[in-house]
Amino acid sequence: MRLADLRRYSVRKQVNITFQLQNGMDCVITDRGVAQVPALKGLPDFNLEDELASASAFRLEAGVVPDKRHPPQSRSVSREQMEALTSQSPTAGTPHDHDDE
Repeated sequence: MRLADLRRYSVRKQVNITFQLQNGMDCVITDRGVAQVPALKGLPDFNLEDELASASAFRLEAGVVPDKRHPPQSRSVSREQMEALTSQSPTAGTPHDHDDE
């Protein structure tokens, strides 16, 4: 599972995905596919791909909040569950199984 897989999934499912970095900060992949580290105050001394490789838990939260009075529910998933979710998501450019003739 790569960062691009999480970004694609977050856009398709309109969810924010959060995982913790080794230094204790959180990385949030928004429902628009943007990876952010809100607590970061300068140039990072880490690589998000490397940090993702060591992440073991993820939090999924609806990106679009339809009702401000009822905030979206979040759910925690393991790395294995997140890998399963991203592998189920179709990828762009997948060929179709039919002939155009």
